[in-house]
Amino acid sequence: MQSPTPTPPAKPTPPAEDGQDPAKKPKEQRNKQEQNAVEEQEAEERSAPSGKVIYKAIVSEGTEELKRSSAALFWSGLAAGLSMSFSMVAEGLLMRYLPNATWQPLVASLGYSLGFVIVVLGRQQLFTENTLTPILPLLQERTWECLRNVGRLWGVVLAANLVGAALIGLAIAHSSAFEPEVKAEFARMGHTALSHDFATTLVRGVFAGWLIALMVWLLPFAEEGRFWVIIFITYFVGVAHFSHVIAGAVEVFTLAAMGQTGWGTALGSFVVPALLGNILGGLALVAALNYAQVTAGEESN
Repeated sequence: MQSPTPTPPAKPTPPAEDGQDPAKKPKEQRNKQEQNAVEEQEAEERSAPSGKVIYKAIVSEGTEELKRSSAALFWSGLAAGLSMSFSMVAEGLLMRYLPNATWQPLVASLGYSLGFVIVVLGRQQLFTENTLTPILPLLQERTWECLRNVGRLWGVVLAANLVGAALIGLAIAHSSAFEPEVKAEFARMGHTALSHDFATTLVRGVFAGWLIALMVWLLPFAEEGRFWVIIFITYFVGVAHFSHVIAGAVEVFTLAAMGQTGWGTALGSFVVPALLGNILGGLALVAALNYAQVTAGEESN
């Protein structure tokens, strides 16, 4: 007859971090600790993401964009150039049908945001967004290969955006899609864009590039607020008449297609200074500064 297998002794419950046996702690104290743990977790979930987290999200997005083929970038950029025409169309229609009052531009400038909403939420390639997104991977890698890849992306997207803007300008000018009174508003917007000298357009372009790049920086964790971030920032660009190279190109190209200015004037007096300003605003004031704050934080840690 076999002897019964001896039952192994029960392992003692390890003491808590404070040296006390959890089973011997008062029930109220255990509940309080559990509540504190839940509150800390909830606070962490509700806290805003750090600049480092946002930086890494944009770097990841920029790396993916740099992997796209030139053909994919071109068609996406062409779609963006065409879509940006809705900023001019919406604002022109509102200016045409709103009563002539001092508050008219404040309301009509809401239309300026329409093209940006379509482009950003539709994930189309807009040049001014790319003054931030692919630049952060370049600042991180700092290789000639990455620099050439960024140059390829910039060149393809900018060319496609401008081709789309020119095509829509020709279509608006040489079709009966809009009433003559509405076309007159489009022409007025084009004349306004060309009314400033080179230096003024460039400085206004710096502010536009700065704001659009800041919008890109804010979007990764805006979640359901993405729509309102786009609306508020681009509305301010529109109401202040800052020079956005693609939105403004639609206006001046439409004016050129109507025969009220030359194509060379549209390019030299608006597109070139606005482009330089947008690059300076997006690249120097947002990409470089945000890269610096994140890397400086890592070095201090």
